[in-house]
Amino acid sequence: MEKGKTLIVIPAYNEQNNIRGVIGDIRASLPGADILVVNDGSVDATARNARQACGVKVVDLPCNLGIGGAVQTGFKYARDHGYDYMVQIDGDGQHLPGEVTRLAAAMAAAGSDMVIGSRFLDIRSFRTSWQRRLGIIIFRCLFRLLLGLRITDSTSGFRLYNRKSIEVLARFYPSDYPEPDAIVLLHKHGLAISEAGVAMRARESGRSSITAIKSPYYMAKVTLSIIFACLRTRW
Repeated sequence: MEKGKTLIVIPAYNEQNNIRGVIGDIRASLPGADILVVNDGSVDATARNARQACGVKVVDLPCNLGIGGAVQTGFKYARDHGYDYMVQIDGDGQHLPGEVTRLAAAMAAAGSDMVIGSRFLDIRSFRTSWQRRLGIIIFRCLFRLLLGLRITDSTSGFRLYNRKSIEVLARFYPSDYPEPDAIVLLHKHGLAISEAGVAMRARESGRSSITAIKSPYYMAKVTLSIIFACLRTRW
């Protein structure tokens, strides 16, 4: 990637054991990209460990805003600093920076404004728990029914955005479990969305905030959010 044109945004909450490894993987695979770590009110050494990596920019949020607030901070930074592209890579080590080339190729081929890295599209990869897979299937049906979109992995946070989508999402970005709603939002703004099959791996340390007990609540909440977002006429 051309230097100074692409920003890698890493939203991170209590990822002190993972963040240096994630940064190292990005440096090895995407040496031309700039890196921004958004420390989402971590109470561990996430920010300190990120700052130990040479050349990495770190933004400290004053409290834990959640994934929506952290990622929107990245969009605002990318917009205000003139980046043409932004890649979202989670701080838990699940996303493989080497797969960004697949996202870029898909964006170039489809002429899309956002590309989602999918675990379920023509590739064998780590695929999370069966509860979350069930939710993804339900969301897939909703997107097909309500918007006519074929989205196989709507909860994936591994995404590539161009300047148009950066500008939209810097102004409007869902705060709670935002990945599915962001698809609706971009579609409502007339932007094109595509997917690319990518490999992922299990998080290297720590645990997901969406546990087996919380999964039914998550599915119900996101399902309602998608429906209301589709019915919404103004943002």
